[in-house]
Amino acid sequence: MNVPLLDLRLQHRAIEREVMARVMAVVESQHFILGELVLELEAAIAGLSQARFGVGVASGTDALLLPLEALDLAPGDEVITTPFSFFATAGTIHNAGARPVFVDIEPGTYNIDIAQVEAALTPRTRAVMPVHLFGQMAAMERLMPLAERHGFAVLEDACQAIGARRKVGGAWRMAGELGTASGFSFFPTKNLGGWGDGGMVVTSDQRMADRVRSLRMHGGTRTYYHDEVGTNSRLDALQAAVLLAKLPHLGAWSAARRANAAWYDAALAGLEAVRTPLTDPANEHIFHQYVIAAERRDALQEHLKAEGIGTAVYYPLPLHQQRCFAYLGYAAGAFPVSEAAARSVLALPIYPELTEEQRAYVVRSIRSFYGR
Repeated sequence: MNVPLLDLRLQHRAIEREVMARVMAVVESQHFILGELVLELEAAIAGLSQARFGVGVASGTDALLLPLEALDLAPGDEVITTPFSFFATAGTIHNAGARPVFVDIEPGTYNIDIAQVEAALTPRTRAVMPVHLFGQMAAMERLMPLAERHGFAVLEDACQAIGARRKVGGAWRMAGELGTASGFSFFPTKNLGGWGDGGMVVTSDQRMADRVRSLRMHGGTRTYYHDEVGTNSRLDALQAAVLLAKLPHLGAWSAARRANAAWYDAALAGLEAVRTPLTDPANEHIFHQYVIAAERRDALQEHLKAEGIGTAVYYPLPLHQQRCFAYLGYAAGAFPVSEAAARSVLALPIYPELTEEQRAYVVRSIRSFYGR
């Protein structure tokens, strides 16, 4: 049996008419850059996130970079984040002119350890970038009081967590709602994915929204007039059309991912060589990825590949061990939880259209590898 890690063709077949109607309307209009559809999507994503403003940008990376640039960071300024994340998390901090400062992750959720954030604060700390990894939120209710006491910005890396939420003080709070600003990615493999790169900054801070809008348009709000040097980071109308067609289905897709995750949890229970994902009880997880921690991970991955099952390792080398960040001076062993995760994590197929037969085949193949 062939079970890919992700099969976007199934998603497209189910909603092809809706998507193509939106896309062809853009083609007929011949209006491809920003415009009314982008404004509609900005309002919709801001509403989903319980934020006041949305600003469409060219990628998830830019959705992290532009809010960092809006903070006017100076050389020597520090931004705290986790080393167990996609490269853009720390890469954007570096490119915005600040120094990435890493702290370790929680062993269960793989999200940033807030206690270590507090210990890492210095007078140069300008921001903290928590990553809502794999689709569940970090402990924002513990981070935001620190931000208020110490005066740093909180920039949520929510690129994997659109629609995720967390109970805070008895009320649901959305990914993107609490931070100074937050970044989403619309890369095709995301739960809400476009037909290419795209991203969105959401914020409830008027000044932040205005600044990001300026930065995405070469630093100006009027054509050919520039207040600062920005960049070209606009969300295309074609991407907005695809995303608007998909958005009404997002809740159902996330619910299907949760159902698949619950099935895996039960089917893998009792297999000592595999630890299934831990969902913080305060979170409603959207399962962008279903990531197990497995003994003999690399051999298991090869076994599953031979069985026709797609998997992926997110992430094989923590950011503090990447060659480009050697200048930060972190030695091997500096962040043991992140390093242990990098040696053991393996993402299994979790997409909404996954069938029970496919799930059962994945579990049988895992159990056969371990002789269970």
